[in-house]
Amino acid sequence: MIPVGIVGFSGYSGAELVTILSKHPHVEPVLLEHREAEPNFRSAARRLPYSADLGLALVFLATPPEVSIELAPALLDAGTKVVDLSGAFRLGTVENYQRWYKTTHAQPGLLAEAVYGLPEFFRATIPDKRLIANPGCYPTAANLALRPLLEAGVIDREAGIVCDAKSGVSGAGRKPSLKTSFCEVTENFSAYSILDHRHVPEILRTSGLKEAELSFTAQLLPIERGILETIYFRAKEGLNDHNVLDIYRNRYLNDHFLRIYPAGQVPDLRAVARTNFCDIGVHLDAATRRCVIVVAIDNLVKGAAGMAVQNMNLALGFPETAGLL
Repeated sequence: MIPVGIVGFSGYSGAELVTILSKHPHVEPVLLEHREAEPNFRSAARRLPYSADLGLALVFLATPPEVSIELAPALLDAGTKVVDLSGAFRLGTVENYQRWYKTTHAQPGLLAEAVYGLPEFFRATIPDKRLIANPGCYPTAANLALRPLLEAGVIDREAGIVCDAKSGVSGAGRKPSLKTSFCEVTENFSAYSILDHRHVPEILRTSGLKEAELSFTAQLLPIERGILETIYFRAKEGLNDHNVLDIYRNRYLNDHFLRIYPAGQVPDLRAVARTNFCDIGVHLDAATRRCVIVVAIDNLVKGAAGMAVQNMNLALGFPETAGLL
């Protein structure tokens, strides 16, 4: 069993990592205590005080972006691979990071070096990289739904694309805030970060869309976990839902975690809860060219910890499905 570290193990994504890795056939999770609150976390996993020179093969950073930027350089210098679950290294350029995160990036070299860890599209480049930027939850669902159709050229991009994205409250993290308190969330449904959500540049960067072609709105559901995105666009002439489904099936033929629904059927959140699957369904009206894609993932698994384990498996040479199926 190869020991791998987790910094930020008491957050929602970090705790999900502990759960998955505790059942992994090839690795042992080691909880790296970096914050005072973390020693209260209940787990049978081994604990160590955080240090960059523990000789671990890989460390997960389930930390805020500023903490990941602080910790990653020393870990990499010590020869440890890093899978970062924050947005610290996802956007590629300091200009992108400055615009969407409203602050400067202290490690521009690492920002440029990091590989975007969406295995379904970048599987071949991940094993050779020492720094893997785990994708955000909303962009994971959006890009898995949109990129195959954009590659196939079946979307009328001039007509625009609307992505209506709903997430459970755990997507906001464990840090207490008024917005995610029980009284604010229960019996409620609200939109936030309209036209300014920091996950938008991840969708654009991976899909190849221009900002003017995509309208993305995030909304908070009064549930624990799950993301359901309803994506609207105009298809090119002469297409039906079977054509679109064939594009998905051919593109994801060798991907274990994509489930494409039969024509006329769409996923819901229960179908993906506590799994690493991404489920996609299609409705297309050929007469009007209106197409609706419904895509569902668990934001804490395929949208965070499960994807991170996929990336770890690729980085360390394990089967990609290890610990996840």
